[in-house]
Amino acid sequence: MTGLSVLIPVFNQDVRPLVHALLRQASGWPGPVDIHCLDDGSEQRYLHKNRELDLLPGVEYRELKRNVGRSAIRNRLALEARQPWLLLLDNNVSLPDQQFLARYAAATAAAPVLVGGTAYTALPPQEPANLLRWHYGRRREARSVEKRQQQPYRQFILKNVLIQTSVFRQLGLDEQLTRYGHEDTKLGWLLRRQGIPVVHIDNPVLHDRLEAAPVFLRKTRDAVRNLVQLYHAEGLGTDTKLLRAALQLEQWGLSDAVRVAFRLRYEQVQRNLLSEKPSLRQLDALKLYWLLGELRRFRHRQPVMQPNEKRRPFLRKAGAEPEGSW
Repeated sequence: MTGLSVLIPVFNQDVRPLVHALLRQASGWPGPVDIHCLDDGSEQRYLHKNRELDLLPGVEYRELKRNVGRSAIRNRLALEARQPWLLLLDNNVSLPDQQFLARYAAATAAAPVLVGGTAYTALPPQEPANLLRWHYGRRREARSVEKRQQQPYRQFILKNVLIQTSVFRQLGLDEQLTRYGHEDTKLGWLLRRQGIPVVHIDNPVLHDRLEAAPVFLRKTRDAVRNLVQLYHAEGLGTDTKLLRAALQLEQWGLSDAVRVAFRLRYEQVQRNLLSEKPSLRQLDALKLYWLLGELRRFRHRQPVMQPNEKRRPFLRKAGAEPEGSW
């Protein structure tokens, strides 16, 4: 089994608590552990905080001059890794206890790819703006290991994954997906196509730094665009309920009518998703509306809106967080 390289792409997060928690657990892995943090164009206040990490033994911290996106930065980190195992973590998580690395170490014989899962706090966040992301995480992402293992490749999320370095380097992440979302969907698809086993275990990280609703909605729309891009380029995504529903509506000739009908209640959906009682069904309807629009653009060969173009008003209220690909 030997060594482990922990890869943390950084974007506008203080990752010092996460790195220190990992260092305290390094003895739980039976081999050398090194931690690699690569900043992807963060604001100066985060750069100032995280630069002290480079002074820690076993930690390498570097900065990119410009934002390259979620896929490219993970590929770079993996190419620089020195150990035969990679632990891929998002930068907005914390560890649940002192046995996180030890549990992964004990499971390495099960498969070359292990997915630990994600958990959310039982109590809702105090900030109303974070409620949409909290509800979505608890109801759609925090699944039991039994449910995840029923569809191991469809439940593949890169927030918390242990993978053999050789496997990740062989497949990598699609750098054509420059926006947020579905780079892990494609990697899961490639793992399934190659017949590489994926085993889910009960070793979640806690997603405790939640985005405000406008930021989460912006990322969700970008993920919809990536899904359509993958569908048209490679036929990927037809196993998702959202895309299946959109394609069925197109087949029935109802997609334009559904879009027009939804547009009439757009403001109502907007108010709900930004409220203290957001409805995930309303979010699903909004995603379907976006998806139908993106499919229509591809059908008519219209250019897809870029991240810096104008959006609906409630998608532009992103607070201090810059556009970025995160």
